[in-house]
Amino acid sequence: MLYAVGDIHGEREKLERLLEALPLGGDDRLVFLGDYVDRGPEARGVVDRLIALSRERECIFLLGNHESMFLDFLGWSGSIYFGGEAFLMNGGDRTLGSYGYFDEPERGFRLPPDHEEFYRGLRLWHLEGDYLFVHAGLSERHLGESDVKFVLRRSRPQDLLWSRRIGDVPHRLGVTVIYGHTPGPDLAVRWNPPYSIGIDTGACYGGPLTAIRLPDETLFQG
Repeated sequence: MLYAVGDIHGEREKLERLLEALPLGGDDRLVFLGDYVDRGPEARGVVDRLIALSRERECIFLLGNHESMFLDFLGWSGSIYFGGEAFLMNGGDRTLGSYGYFDEPERGFRLPPDHEEFYRGLRLWHLEGDYLFVHAGLSERHLGESDVKFVLRRSRPQDLLWSRRIGDVPHRLGVTVIYGHTPGPDLAVRWNPPYSIGIDTGACYGGPLTAIRLPDETLFQG
C-alpha cells in the first residue's frame, strides 16, 4: 500500500502519533507532500525523523513552498528555490531557531550534511498508478489537457508549489491529484473526487496531521 502524508510544519509530536497510527506492512511506502518546516516548533526534529524513517522503508519526499523559501533564504540557487524574502514572515524564524541559526552567528551557518542531502533530494511531483502527488497544484491553463505528463512539463515550479486552485476545478488528466498546501476553513480533508483530494488539515493551526492510504483512500490522523 501507498500512504500520502500532508503538511507537517514542524509538528514532530503529531508526526510521531500519525506514524504510530499507520498500520504499515513490510512493503508499504510513504509519499510526503512537503512543508516539513516553518510555523511549528521542531522543523529540525521533523527532518531528523523523516531521514530515520527513510532508512527503514521506501519514502518519497516532495518539495513544499516552505522548503523552497527556506533554501532560497539560505542562498541556494536554482529555479525551484524562490520566495526567500517572505521566509521569516511565514514562520521561518521558528525553523531557524530549531537549527540553532541564532546561537553563534559569527561562525556562519551550515545545514547538517544529512539534512542538506535530504533537501537536495526533494522532488516536485510523483506520479504512480491512478494518482498524481504534488505539493500545491498544476498549471491552470493546461487542466483541459488529457496528457498528465504534458501538463507536468508545462507546470512551473510556482504552479506546483503555490497554486491554490487544483482542489476547486475539474480536469481531464485521468488521475486523482493528491495535494497539500491549502487547508480548508474547517481544517478537514478537501474531497473533490475523482479529480483531487487535499490532505493539508492544518497541523500547525491546531488541526490534525493527516495521511491517506491508497488505493482504498482510507484516512489516518495524528
